[in-house]
Amino acid sequence: MRPMPKEKTMSFDPHSLKFDANGLIPAIAQDCDSGEVLMMAWMNAEAVAKTLQSGQVTYWSRSRQAFWAKGETSGHRQTLVSMRLDCDRDCLLMQVRQIGPACHTNRRSCFYTEIQDGAEVITAAPIAD
Repeated sequence: MRPMPKEKTMSFDPHSLKFDANGLIPAIAQDCDSGEVLMMAWMNAEAVAKTLQSGQVTYWSRSRQAFWAKGETSGHRQTLVSMRLDCDRDCLLMQVRQIGPACHTNRRSCFYTEIQDGAEVITAAPIAD
C-alpha cells in the first residue's frame, strides 16, 4: 500500500474558479455531520470571498440580483466548515452547520421530492416552528 501524499497547499483566489457566462458557479451545501445534501444555490467570486472571510455562507440571488447571506432574515444560518472545489473548478461543495431548515419551504433539505415509478413523492414534511 502506497503512503498518502503530503497535503499540497497553495493560496486560493476565488477568481481562479470557472464561472458561467453570468459569472456564477453552482454551490452545493451539505450537512457536515450527516452528509445530507441540503441545497444548491449560486455564488459569484465576491460571494465566495465573503463566505471564506466571514464563515457564514453567502450566495448570489439571481432573482434579486443581490447577495444573500443564508439565514440573514430567517435565522436559518449556514456556518461554513469546509469548502471544496471539483476537479474542473466549476462547482463548489460546502460542508456546513445548518441551523434550522435549509429550504425556503421550511424543510431540512431542498431535495425532498423523489421520483418513484414515474411519480413525484414528497419525502419530508416542513419542520414545525
